[in-house]
Amino acid sequence: MKLAGAFLAALGLVALSAQGAEFRTLGDKPAVLYDAPSAKADRLFVASRYYPFEVLVKLDQWTKVRDVNGEVAWLENKSLGERRSVLVTVPLADVRAAANAQAALAFEAYKHVLLEVLEPAADGWVKVRHRDGQQGHIRVAHVWGL
Repeated sequence: MKLAGAFLAALGLVALSAQGAEFRTLGDKPAVLYDAPSAKADRLFVASRYYPFEVLVKLDQWTKVRDVNGEVAWLENKSLGERRSVLVTVPLADVRAAANAQAALAFEAYKHVLLEVLEPAADGWVKVRHRDGQQGHIRVAHVWGL
């Protein structure tokens, strides 16, 4: 019984940490991601501007992040911006004129399209803007980065 209780407690901690995930977005320039918190470390890849990441560890000058595919890397804190973005995770997502499944269709967004977050998520929807200026509400379940 003690083992089962410890297991359930561990599951609770995992659930709490998943709900409290912190996401940050790159600034207006692409950024190099490294395998360690140093510019002398191996370069892993370059991420596009405004790309969202989940924050895993934050140091004075470096942040360890995870991308939508689960890849983990380090980037310099100065690469992070204030703008919030999300990535579409479903093959084709409807973006509605209002936060309602019956609202008029504003536009459609394909998987991996980057959308700027305009307002905090509420009731399962988040207001977003496409880079061409179109705006609308998308289901939170259809994006990554919140």
